[in-house]
Formats: sequence, structure tokens, C-alpha cells
Amino acid sequence: MHDCIFCKIIKNEIQSNIIYNGKLSIAFEDINPQAPHHIVIIPKRHMVAISEADKNELEEIFSAVDIIAKQLNINDSGFRLVVNQGKDAGQFVPHLHFHLLGGRKLNWPPG
Repeated sequence: MHDCIFCKIIKNEIQSNIIYNGKLSIAFEDINPQAPHHIVIIPKRHMVAISEADKNELEEIFSAVDIIAKQLNINDSGFRLVVNQGKDAGQFVPHLHFHLLGGRKLNWPPG
């Protein structure tokens, strides 16, 4: 998708602080962090909904979550992984993405 901000990050057309770059997915720091550690993890293939992702893409994304959580030293203290799908859930960028939040106590319910 030519006007997707996340696709532009993947193509290096928009600079981002990339912390993971796999074959099928990429992760970078959120520009509006909601926690001390707020990472956005996305598939490199453009898709809007989680139902569009295949097994390999999801496996790599969840592997990236584990790698990043260990890298940020939040794997033991805890973190939250969030997917907002659709406008009512707060999906502002129409490209499937996962928010990895950690580094502080996260309250429930989230919103």
C-alpha cells in the first residue's frame, strides 16, 4: 500500500528507531509511547486484519515479542501485547500491528 505509514517505515522512506528486523516482520519504538517501553511490531507484508496473517508471519511476530522482551529486560517483570483491530478498537493505522508495552505496572481494564 503506497500511502501506509508502516509500509513507508518498512521501505525506509520514514525513519524510525528499529529494534528488530526479521524476514517477515519488523519492530520499532512507538512515536507516542504509552509506557516506558512501547514497541510496535508489524508484518512486512501489508495487511489490515489479523485474519490475513499466515502462520509463518504470526510465528515470527511472537518470536520477536520474546526476543524484544528479553532485550528490554521486561520478560520477567511483565508486559502487555495489544492488537487493536478496527476503528472501534482504536486501530488508527490500517496495517496489522502489535503493541508491546512494559516497564511499569499496567492497570486493568486498559480502556
